[in-house]
Amino acid sequence: MSTDLSNKVALVTGGSRGLGREMVLAFARAGADVVVASRKLQACEDVAREVESLGRRALPVAAHVGQWEDNDRLAEAAYAAFGRIDILVNNAGMSPLAPSLSETSEALFDKIVDVNFKGPFRLSVLVGERMVQGAGGAIINLSSTAAFKPEPHTVPYGGAKAAINAMTVALAKAFAPKVRVNCIAPGPFLTDVSTVWRENKTYEQSLGLQRFGRPEEIVGTALYLASDASSYVTGQVIRVDGGTW
Repeated sequence: MSTDLSNKVALVTGGSRGLGREMVLAFARAGADVVVASRKLQACEDVAREVESLGRRALPVAAHVGQWEDNDRLAEAAYAAFGRIDILVNNAGMSPLAPSLSETSEALFDKIVDVNFKGPFRLSVLVGERMVQGAGGAIINLSSTAAFKPEPHTVPYGGAKAAINAMTVALAKAFAPKVRVNCIAPGPFLTDVSTVWRENKTYEQSLGLQRFGRPEEIVGTALYLASDASSYVTGQVIRVDGGTW
């Protein structure tokens, strides 16, 4: 089966940098028009120009997925511009660390859950229900190996990503058979947010492949799940983690 995305419309949150940017550009190369969403409009516009240089249409939208109303506005902007969404990628996330468990503030806890779980839930429901009413589509959530290997210093983050795994299965059931809902659980990728651990050689050598991931290595799995190549795959969480055991 082909990973061709010609004449498809994709919406990628957190699409202006890191893994999100890689997926945006890969979808455009595969033939899709792309809605690029993140908090900073200028960053979205920069990536949108890259998409247009590949011969595809792009819509940059500033949106904070942790805010309920921003997801509503983002979905409406996408449908107003393109008339449909065929592929939704809930990539936006954040993993700030607190000084300690007891010093995890309520505001920080809420912020982590809002961005990593509440936002993807709201946007998936808004888009997924319209996909069901239309020609169907594919939803890809981004989780984390922190959902499988929870650590004391990432309790809110790991919990929110575990919720994404559960949501993936639940929404696959809710939107079947017209919409496939799957999840990618990345391990340690060398993006601009990896500064805390990127020099940790012990951690790197503990991985099955004994190296950290390059951002472009997310693309193969993303294209697979976005396209007809995965036409009989739904409700699955695929770990792309270099062997994080």
